[in-house]
Amino acid sequence: MDPIAVNVLMDPDAGTIALARALNDRLRSDFPKGFAFDSNHAPHVTLVQCFIDREKIAEAAHVVSAALQAAGPVNWRSKATGLYALSDGKLGLAGIVIAPTDDFRRAQLRVIDAISPFTTPEGTAAAFAPRLGGGEIGQATVDYVKGFITARTGQNYNAHLTVGIGTNDFIDALKAEPFKSFPVQAVSLSLYQLGDYGVAQKKLHHLHDC
Repeated sequence: MDPIAVNVLMDPDAGTIALARALNDRLRSDFPKGFAFDSNHAPHVTLVQCFIDREKIAEAAHVVSAALQAAGPVNWRSKATGLYALSDGKLGLAGIVIAPTDDFRRAQLRVIDAISPFTTPEGTAAAFAPRLGGGEIGQATVDYVKGFITARTGQNYNAHLTVGIGTNDFIDALKAEPFKSFPVQAVSLSLYQLGDYGVAQKKLHHLHDC
């Protein structure tokens, strides 16, 4: 078995991406070594993360796509409500909090039902897309994916859009600024291979147009 770490995710609208990029630019001015949004780091809102045997990726994508198509109309609109931060030593991971809707949760459960026959608990750091600058994938990233379906779904689902890495002081200052809520809409769903910090690093399949 050759597990690969994957993310079934929502591709956000252009306005949301523009605001995410602006925050990413600010974070990179504080910590230039942080990731930029580019061809290896796609702005996204996660629905489901898991490990799948590499040989089963295409079949899993087909089944998930069919399940989403069969589900009928879904309201893929929500709103951003603030910023969040996860500290990792002197650095932190920052992102935009998105209100999880009943439609998002129902779509997430459909994806889990469809993808579960293909999942495996055997994933390790080797399942992730390699870090572009070299080095090991963080164990926290591996553990996050391993526990996603059991710990971060249903009523425990916290929709968000990660925007970058910065020092804790800089992120705290960002969070202290007034936040103006804005609409967020998914325009499509995709399947990506994950990189370190849970970035959407390598697109594997287009799944669904919203």
